[in-house]
Amino acid sequence: MYNKKEYLSTPRCEKMLNGIEDALYVLGGKWKLRIIVGLLDGDKRFNELQRTVNGISAKVLSDELKKLELNGFIRRQVYADTRPVVVEYGLTDYALTLKELLQLLSEWGEMHKERIKEQMRNSY
Repeated sequence: MYNKKEYLSTPRCEKMLNGIEDALYVLGGKWKLRIIVGLLDGDKRFNELQRTVNGISAKVLSDELKKLELNGFIRRQVYADTRPVVVEYGLTDYALTLKELLQLLSEWGEMHKERIKEQMRNSY
């Protein structure tokens, strides 16, 4: 018989859960993945990125960019020789390792939404 508690305590599952917890710690929250996706098509200035990520305030964007930079996902390029000083944000090569995962997550989300819609249509 299948014992859920026993199964989740196997070394393989513990390792998987630890990895997921680590990933969610770094990428969790409402905005981080949205910011990363907003930069997939190229570098952006702060205001351009804020317009791309609908609904984010300037303060929250600034805080999230700092966290993403600390974790190696975002690079910040300052062009001090321009007036006014220009700052652009872009993804690091490390952040691009998330691209396949983001595509799979997007596809799964669309599939799930369609499944729920179908269930709702069938319940009426």
